[in-house]
This record gives sequence, C-alpha cells and structure tokens, in this order.
Amino acid sequence: MDLKKNKIGILGGSFDPAHKGHIAISKEAKKKSKLKSIIWAITKKNPFKKKSNLSVSARIKYCKKIIGKNNFIKVKFYEDIIGSNKTIDLINFLCRNKKNEIYFLMGADNLINFHKWHKWKSISKKCKILVFDRYGYKKKSLNSTTYRRLNNKNLQFIEFEKVNISSSQLRKI
Repeated sequence: MDLKKNKIGILGGSFDPAHKGHIAISKEAKKKSKLKSIIWAITKKNPFKKKSNLSVSARIKYCKKIIGKNNFIKVKFYEDIIGSNKTIDLINFLCRNKKNEIYFLMGADNLINFHKWHKWKSISKKCKILVFDRYGYKKKSLNSTTYRRLNNKNLQFIEFEKVNISSSQLRKI
C-alpha cells in the first residue's frame, strides 16, 4: 500500500493580473517544500479588495499564458464546484482525497489580516502555511495577531529572492 502524500501548494487570489511574483513564489515553494504541484486558485473577488475589471475567464487565460513552461502550476477556478469562495471550503474539498497534503501559500501582507479570514484557525490546522515576505511587510506580519497566535509548526516564513511587484501596482499602469 502506497501511503506517499501528494504535496500540493495552493496560491489563492484574484490574479488581477498574474505576474512574475506569483511564479517566483510558486517555484520557491515547490523547491523548498518539495511540492508536486501548485494550484493557482482564482477567485471571482477577493473579499478585501474591489471587484476586478477583468472576467474570471480572462484572468484564467492570462494566468495560463504567463505560466509558460512551468507545467507544475495548475490554474483552477473552484467556486462553482464547491459553491463557496472561502479558503477553508477549498481546503476541505481538496482534503477529501486523503493522499493530499496541502500547503497554503501567501504573501506576508496577507498574514497581517489573516485572523479576519473565515475560519482562519481551521485553515492553519488543516494545512501548512508558507508565508513569503514582501517588501515592507515582514516586521508588520511578525507582529500580527495571526503570527502571535499561530506561531507554530504549521506556519513557516520562506526566505527567497523577492520580486518587487504587485497586481495593484500593475493595474495602475
């Protein structure tokens, strides 16, 4: 009997637009945590941001284009399948396959408000959280409610060569 786990990374977001920073953290997570694949789980709307100007299908198409030959990255839209845009519901859906071991990828900027996410403590119990520093956010994220409450084995900061870019910067261009 093969008990080997499928180590899967999830990078969720509106990807409005996707950029080389998303690819950089996907590659780094794959390498450092020996992940089999990374799922870019696209959401219609980030609950903490304004509605996207681009349709989900346009953003998916662009994600697939920007990924290029990085075929370990899979672009998926789960909201219609699971009937929810909540991270915990996606993790529960993916954990139905007991072979899956989930790694949730996020930027340090998201860690700051992670305690406001729906069932955030359950997310941290069901998967490993890999946090990628972003310029100007590390100190604030290390002082965050989330970090102080979850400072455990399921939360790991990943040091890497940062890419100074964000989707909100790109939308302003």
